[in-house]
Amino acid sequence: MTDISIIVPIYNAEKYLNKCIKSLINQTKEELEFILVNDGSTDSSEEIIKTYKDKRIKYFKNKNQGIGKTRNFGIEKATGKYIMFLDSDDYLREDACQILYDKAETEKLDLVICDFYRVEEKNDFQEKIIIPEFKNTTLKENKNLLLDVNLAPWNKLYKASLLKKNKIKFVENLKYEDAPFVVEAMDKAKKIGQVPECLNYYIIHKNSETTVRDKRVFDIIEIVDKIRKYFSERKEFTETVDKLSVRILTNYTIQQRVQQDKKVGTEFIDRAFKYMKENIPDYKSNKYYENRGFLRRTIEKNKFLTKTYFNYYRKKHKIGE
Repeated sequence: MTDISIIVPIYNAEKYLNKCIKSLINQTKEELEFILVNDGSTDSSEEIIKTYKDKRIKYFKNKNQGIGKTRNFGIEKATGKYIMFLDSDDYLREDACQILYDKAETEKLDLVICDFYRVEEKNDFQEKIIIPEFKNTTLKENKNLLLDVNLAPWNKLYKASLLKKNKIKFVENLKYEDAPFVVEAMDKAKKIGQVPECLNYYIIHKNSETTVRDKRVFDIIEIVDKIRKYFSERKEFTETVDKLSVRILTNYTIQQRVQQDKKVGTEFIDRAFKYMKENIPDYKSNKYYENRGFLRRTIEKNKFLTKTYFNYYRKKHKIGE
C-alpha cells in the first residue's frame, strides 16, 4: 500500500496537463500513486500522458462517462492509505502531499482540508481562498463547516477507508456532482483537521466548469435537493442546510446573467424560486441575506427584481446577441 493515491480525471486537457502532471511527479513526498483516468479525450491528452515514464503513474483510458463516474472509477483503483483529487487543469504546491499526509498521520484525521489559490488564467491573478479557522472537529460539532468549506473534492485529503467503508461516491450523470460527495465525507469523518496554507492552485479559464453556463445549470437544483434529503431526518442541521440551500440557489439565479441561452436563464430563475418557496417557505428571512448589502439582498430575494437585473445586465453587456 502506498501512502496517497491522487486521482486525476482527464478530458481534453492538453493545454494544462503538463503542468498538472509535473506538479505531481515533483512532489517532495515520494510514496504516491497517480491515477490518471482519460475520460474519452479527443485531443492529445493521451500522447502527453505517455511521455511521462514515472512508475507511480497508473494510466487508464475509458470511453467518455463524465467526471462523476471517472472519479468513482479512480476510487476503485486507488491503493493508497489516503486519497486526493486533482482536476487536470489545476496543480499542487510541491510540498502539498507531504504536509497533508503528516497532518493526517500525526493527528489521526479522516479528512484534512487546506486553503487554496484561485487563479484567473486570463490575467494570471491569484486570490488566496482562506477556509475559516477551526480546530480538529466533526461536522456534528461544527455544522458551519457546511458553509465555510468549499464543496469541491480537491484541496482535501481523505482517508481511503472513510470513502470505501462508507461507500461514499460521486453522483453520476449530473453536473456539480462533487457537493454531495464532500458533504457526506465531512459528515462521516470521525475527525476533520485543517492546514492553514494554500496548497492547491485552482485555475479559472473560459471553459472551466465553474464559468460555463448552459442548460446543465438545472442540475444544481437536484444537487441541492439531494443534500437536503440527506439531512432530512436530522433536524439539528435544518437551519444550516437551509442557509446553504438559499446561498447556492441565490448565487446561481444571479449568475444566470451570463447564461448564453436567455430562455434557459429565465426558466432557471423561475424553477429556483419555485423550489425555495416550496421547500424553504421562509427563505426571504433566511440568515444568508443578513450579510448582503441592502440593494443586493433586495434584488436576490425577489424573483421579479432578479429577472429585471438579469435582463438589464444582458442588454448592457450584449450577452446572447
